[in-house]
Amino acid sequence: MCNACLIEDVKASMLSRRKLFTGAAATTAAVMAAGLTTARPALAQSSGKVVDLTHGYDGSFPTFDGNPGILYEPAVKFADSGYQLWKLTIFEHTGTHIDAPLHFTADGTSVADLPPERLVCPLCVIDLKAKAKDDANAMVEPEDIEKWVSANGAIPAGACVAMNSGWADKVATPEFRNTPDGKFAFPGFSKAATDMLAGMDVACIAVDTLSLDPGNSADFAVHFSWLPGGRYGIENIAGLDNVPAAGATIFVGAPKHKGGTGGPARVMAVA
Repeated sequence: MCNACLIEDVKASMLSRRKLFTGAAATTAAVMAAGLTTARPALAQSSGKVVDLTHGYDGSFPTFDGNPGILYEPAVKFADSGYQLWKLTIFEHTGTHIDAPLHFTADGTSVADLPPERLVCPLCVIDLKAKAKDDANAMVEPEDIEKWVSANGAIPAGACVAMNSGWADKVATPEFRNTPDGKFAFPGFSKAATDMLAGMDVACIAVDTLSLDPGNSADFAVHFSWLPGGRYGIENIAGLDNVPAAGATIFVGAPKHKGGTGGPARVMAVA
């Protein structure tokens, strides 16, 4: 074969391959765009503002049992080694954290096995401040959900429904956990409300308090009904005043230690 013919054949082959790659790139872009379009409704009303919904915490952060939820021990000191790190002892249900189904079932889903698509959720915030001001053990009831729906539209399947009782503002005070006489007192969800939300295929409920159940609960009815159904909860959420009642998307950075019943999480929203 002559050199000129060979050169022409190579040029033709390159042009053919270029068209192939161009077409493939266009197809890939179209598929990606379609995927983004599918995922976009939860973000449709977003301005792109990122809001941290996580408390920073150390051993002084309030816990349900009153014991420090995280302990620090120097493992490597900068003065000795030129770098530093801590050995941490962390109790799963401390700080802003996840309650996985395994927390209240013998063989439920662990925090490591929560489906990732259920960790990115449309966020619906129910304002309970007025009720909580009058009753430290106020609860989100079905009528509060109905009022939210009337004002904002249907709660999407896979949503996170969060209670904003204003309790996050009390986190540095004894009132976050107790009454002056030492009794648990903080808002939560009622079982009637969470049964209603379960019927809407809500993925998660969140509270700005120590527990999904109110402080005066004697039976942990919400924990025992909500979590065994394969759903999860977030306790000690923060920053709900900085997101709208509807239209934001929550990103739940659940830990992934195998067999975990929950654990501290970094939770953020795009509002």
